[in-house]
Amino acid sequence: MIELSNLEKRFGDNIVLNDINVAMAERSVTALVGPSGGGKSTLLRCINLLEIPTAGTVRIGSERLTFQPGGKVSSGDILKLRRQTGMVFQNFQLFPHRTAIENVMEGLVTVLKWPEDRARERALSLLEKVGMKHKAHAWPATLSGGQQQRVAIARALAPSPRVLLCDEPTSALDPELAQEVVDVLGQLAGEGTTMVMATHDLRLASKVAREVVFLEAGVIVEKGPVETVFGNPQHQRTKRFIATLRQEQESAGSGI
Repeated sequence: MIELSNLEKRFGDNIVLNDINVAMAERSVTALVGPSGGGKSTLLRCINLLEIPTAGTVRIGSERLTFQPGGKVSSGDILKLRRQTGMVFQNFQLFPHRTAIENVMEGLVTVLKWPEDRARERALSLLEKVGMKHKAHAWPATLSGGQQQRVAIARALAPSPRVLLCDEPTSALDPELAQEVVDVLGQLAGEGTTMVMATHDLRLASKVAREVVFLEAGVIVEKGPVETVFGNPQHQRTKRFIATLRQEQESAGSGI
């Protein structure tokens, strides 16, 4: 489903991602974990080309693009690959002047040119899926953070992407509101939604993910099934990081 080969991302002389090679199966959930600045969010954004890789290959389904230093890729090819994905951001990024249902409808109507009736029906079904149908006509400013993030998930799912990308989807929320989002993402995982998420939230990763990729300084230190990486990591750096996250989350009262 998703295959990243020899992927590299540079900002000037700074190498942010270095020789990333990873495959993510269809209907799987992969958690990208690691310290801040390790490359998790950049890797996520390279998958849907919000950041253009310096080198390497990105494949999603049948769409494949290869990048070379100094080379150019057409905007049409970028758009074809990007349309395979839906993105959920850390800070929700809902349109404040649109109601919940209008936020979900927006891309369907303006980008995909759906008729409004069809887009509204799709939006209502997705709001129901994430437990937000009763807030369909509410403004974002009147919603809690957890509610806003659930609307953002519905919006990302609206065009039926092949993969859902989540960039720290719970980090802006307190533990109680974060649990709402964990539950929704867990439901989507159970339904077979392919997901890749960058997260510091061990509760989210432990409940939802099947595979874990641990990144530090732009390289993959360790990858494998969630039970192995969290329960019996093979590298000392991974062990230290997981132990630190457990301590932080236990002290915050969130647990795993």
